[in-house]
Amino acid sequence: MSGHSKWANIKNRKGAQDKKRSAIFTRASKDILTAIRLGSGLKAAIDKAREVNMPKENIERLITRFEERKANLVSMILEGYGPFGVPVIIEAETDNKNRTLSEIKLIFRNYEGTLGESNSVSFQFRRIGEVEFEEIDEEKQLELIDIGAQDFDENMALVEVEKLNDFVKKSEELGLKVVRFGIVYRAISPILLKSEEELNKMMDFIEELEASDDVLGVFAGFDYN
Repeated sequence: MSGHSKWANIKNRKGAQDKKRSAIFTRASKDILTAIRLGSGLKAAIDKAREVNMPKENIERLITRFEERKANLVSMILEGYGPFGVPVIIEAETDNKNRTLSEIKLIFRNYEGTLGESNSVSFQFRRIGEVEFEEIDEEKQLELIDIGAQDFDENMALVEVEKLNDFVKKSEELGLKVVRFGIVYRAISPILLKSEEELNKMMDFIEELEASDDVLGVFAGFDYN
C-alpha cells in the first residue's frame, strides 16, 4: 500500500482477522526480529510484545531461534502482481530458498496473481524509512523536519533509509514516543481498488503471505477510499 498507517486502518476496518491472538503475536514477533536486524529498537519491540501479553518464554524462544538460524539465513526480495494487478514486493529471510519460493508462488497462484522476475515491479515503489509516533502536532513536525523528516503521513514521519536509526534516536531525545519504525517500500502510484470485496480479497492475500515464518514484510501498491 501507499503507507503503513493507512494500511493499519484498513486492516482494522476489515475486522476480526487482526484481532486474533495468533495474528497479534505474529506481528510482534516480526517487529522484534526487524529490530534485531536493524541493530536498534529491540527494547521498544519487546515492550510492545509485552503490551499484547506475549509470554516472556515466547520472546526468549524467538530470539534464541534466530541466533541459532542466522548463520544459514539468506535474504530474498520477491516481486510480482497480486489480485487485480496490484504490484507487490515481499521481503523474506530463509534457510531454504526453494521451500520459501514454492510457498509464496502457491499463495500468488491461489489468488490469481503471478510472481515475477527481479525488478519487474520495484520501479513502482520507493524505498524509505518510516517512523510511527504515538502522537505528533505541527510544532513537533517542524522539529522533526530539522532532524531529517522528509514528509508526514498522519503520525508517521518519512526519512531517508540511511538516516533512519539516527532519526529515531534524535526523535526520542525530543521526548517523542516511537511506536514502530522500519524500512519499507511505498508505492509511487497505488492502484485504486473498486469495492469492499476487492479490498477483502487483497487483505486476505496479504495476511496469508505475512503468516509465513520466512516473510519479513509485504508491500502492496494499492489504495482504497
